[in-house]
Amino acid sequence: MSYARLSRRPLSFRSFTGLEITEFDIISKEIESKYYEHETKRLSNRKRKRDVGAGRPFKLKLRERFLMLLVYYRLYITFTLSGFLFDLDQSNVCRDICMLEPLVKLCIPLPKELYKRARKLRTIDEVEEYFPGFKAFIDSAEQEIPKPKNKRRRKSYYSGKKKKHTVKTQYMVNSDGTILHKTGHDRGRIHDYEIFKNKHPTTPPQVENILDLGYLGVKNDFPTVKYVLPFKKKKKSELSDEEKKYNRKHSKLRVIVEHTVSRIKKFGIMGTKFRNKLVRYDHASDIVSGLVNFRIIMRTNRTLL
Repeated sequence: MSYARLSRRPLSFRSFTGLEITEFDIISKEIESKYYEHETKRLSNRKRKRDVGAGRPFKLKLRERFLMLLVYYRLYITFTLSGFLFDLDQSNVCRDICMLEPLVKLCIPLPKELYKRARKLRTIDEVEEYFPGFKAFIDSAEQEIPKPKNKRRRKSYYSGKKKKHTVKTQYMVNSDGTILHKTGHDRGRIHDYEIFKNKHPTTPPQVENILDLGYLGVKNDFPTVKYVLPFKKKKKSELSDEEKKYNRKHSKLRVIVEHTVSRIKKFGIMGTKFRNKLVRYDHASDIVSGLVNFRIIMRTNRTLL
């Protein structure tokens, strides 16, 4: 597999990488422009015993290594199969991907970086740029992990909702679907609202936070937050027609965050059982979120980049 061969089949290229060819080329050029500085910094590490320039050279060119990383993230194949496709040993596949990941994070719009800018917004126009319609949508997503060997960890990561061992991540997106905030992963047993209480994002006062019924406690715990919740059915009583109509309208608004989570889960590393060590989970979710953001921002022609 190579860029030259795969780029002749645009549909396959998008299926294998999650990006259009033009989008891949833009990020690839950005990576190449920052590669020398990044590699010099990496090789100048104090713990490194060899001189800069010593050691084995990379067999694949930089663009091919970026392609290999995307194929791995999108299809979530094993390192053995990746090595077969790119004519590398599986240990070299792991090494190349791990070395390239920090550089890729510098070249895509990570939620962490967008959130830093969003917290500094001052004027109405700036708020409108990051929060079209002055709305933010918050929800959590779960992903299955292998059953922990430790009994206490098995209990803390078990999700009663999914009936599996999972980790949870909370996302905040705007009306375009751009991810403006992402928490680090939490144990599957923790409730969505508990994550919100501990790691809730701060939004400008003009912005409405659109939430679902899992966040009912926000009214008492965060009285200054501008929130929008659906009506909850009470015991021994039915919702009125007006309340049902409002809830349907609320669901249509919130579907944008569901679509964004769906885009994230189309990358196999985020959509299937996570086989890597959990210390790498946030690293992977950052990159996938950045790639999703890049596609959305390119499509909407916004200037968030």
